[in-house]
Amino acid sequence: MRVYSMMGLPARKSVLFHLQIVSLLILFLGVGMAEGKKKAPPPPPTTLPERVNALAKQLPGVMLVDADPITSQIQKLVVDHMSDWMANRTPTDVEARRELESVFSLLHYPEVAQPAAFAYPWKGQMVIGAGYTLGWTDFDRQNVVAIFTSSGGKSHLVTITNFVPRTDLNYEMLPQLAWEDLRFFVYGFRPGKSQPRLSVVLYSFDGQNLKTLWQSQDIYDGKIEFLKDRVIIRHLNEDEYVQAVEEKRKPSRHLATYQLTATGIQFLDEHDIPF
Repeated sequence: MRVYSMMGLPARKSVLFHLQIVSLLILFLGVGMAEGKKKAPPPPPTTLPERVNALAKQLPGVMLVDADPITSQIQKLVVDHMSDWMANRTPTDVEARRELESVFSLLHYPEVAQPAAFAYPWKGQMVIGAGYTLGWTDFDRQNVVAIFTSSGGKSHLVTITNFVPRTDLNYEMLPQLAWEDLRFFVYGFRPGKSQPRLSVVLYSFDGQNLKTLWQSQDIYDGKIEFLKDRVIIRHLNEDEYVQAVEEKRKPSRHLATYQLTATGIQFLDEHDIPF
């Protein structure tokens, strides 16, 4: 009995003890390997959509005034790509817009990009605008418009402009009337405290340079209409609107008319219209 108690039972406990140690070592090694796998850095982005998406994912939480180090990198990637893509072709506005959509195809809310393109014949060549609105909140938005000229099946970048921030992006091309340059409006809307705000810029393009002829920003509840050689803007006066709401009545809406001229645009008149 003594032999059994001294040699059998203690030996069995020793074996169990060693088995427990080995199990713990295996467990710790497994956990360590799992943690090592978790900590492995993701592969760097390689395709253009991946690179644009990786930069855009840094924007949430960044204020627009501080976002240039990121948005400027995105702008360069996009414009460089569009320059290479257009080099040996004359795309339509639909083709240019679709190519921009492919560049931003991996973005997910809250990062969004809304491409906007135009293609307009002028003096024997095609003028192409490849633009987009990059946003990461309802208020933080940046606009880019790259202007290309194309002839003989080849296109090249001429200039870039950044339209009014915080808005979306829309174009209105003007017919050739009393001017030789190419003229077009860029306009957009941004959310306001109670009503959207309209911003609009009249641009002149002479084939090399883009010039601002006229602009108006943050028109309260502005709505714009283009009638050949005239522009009509309907809007509210913010102070009048606030007072009318407090008094539980409808405010006056204003209608302003502008005439397009050889030198730009001229204000004609403004009068009240029903709300």
